[in-house]
Amino acid sequence: MKSSNRPALPVRLKADLLLLFVTLLWGSAFVVMRVAAGHGMVFLLNGSRFLLGGLLLLPFVKLKGVFSRASLPFVGLAGLALFAGVAFQQSGLATTTAGNAGFITSLSVVVVPFILWIGWRERPSRLVGAAALLAAAGAFLLSAGGRFTVRTGDVLILVGTFFWALHIVIVGKGQGGIAPLPFAVGQYFVCGLLSLAAGALLERPSWSDAVFVLPAVIYTAVFSIAIGFTIQVTAQKHTPPADAALILSLEGVAAAVFGWLFIGEGMSAVQLAGCALILAAVALAQVRPEMVKYRKGKAGAK
Repeated sequence: MKSSNRPALPVRLKADLLLLFVTLLWGSAFVVMRVAAGHGMVFLLNGSRFLLGGLLLLPFVKLKGVFSRASLPFVGLAGLALFAGVAFQQSGLATTTAGNAGFITSLSVVVVPFILWIGWRERPSRLVGAAALLAAAGAFLLSAGGRFTVRTGDVLILVGTFFWALHIVIVGKGQGGIAPLPFAVGQYFVCGLLSLAAGALLERPSWSDAVFVLPAVIYTAVFSIAIGFTIQVTAQKHTPPADAALILSLEGVAAAVFGWLFIGEGMSAVQLAGCALILAAVALAQVRPEMVKYRKGKAGAK
């Protein structure tokens, strides 16, 4: 009987389905944060929601002896990447749509394989490369119906995409022996404290602004952060970073659909075609390869 270091299909499939659920949570968060954008509270808003998300989970974390010297840098790097990603994303949401933001962010699927190639010499397969290009084409069609007009918000979110890709890689490579929950909470506090420090230096919001964004802070702290990012960290113990990025690219589809349902951001036939391409990219890179590996594993076990 041949052994394999890769998780069995059921475990991997469960992890992939959890990541798919995360895309729904994050897609809805794009709409909430789009409504909250433009109130002069990029850093204070992000700091408040990440600290609240961390505090909600803190009672469930046993911190004693959890972090080693080797693991702490990865927690810090994950928090730093998270800080940069959400800062650029929230800044960009003030001048673009939730759908655009979601699908530009989903382009991290193109960046992740190249970060792995440069940093870890993990050359992307042709299949992953083809799926990444397909996902990028889908994102282009969905962004402004294929007639992509560059706005300041789009550029800011595009810059943030690099940090989201870096975050996916760090989470996938840096957990090591750390339990997922302490890793998640640690990065939330790093991101939250950095955001509050930047907000204290750069922002002067009014009380009316603070009251207006409070529902967004609560919603995203609970669903996007405490639940969503924590599930991501847990699931990525079983899903490789490049594959995880492909699944998480579906948050663009979710953001566009939620934006259409709740704040009237319409979707044309071309944009729907973009959604279909993203779905096809995920199916290409995820479903078929895993089924082939599973069948080979069964054949080798006989």
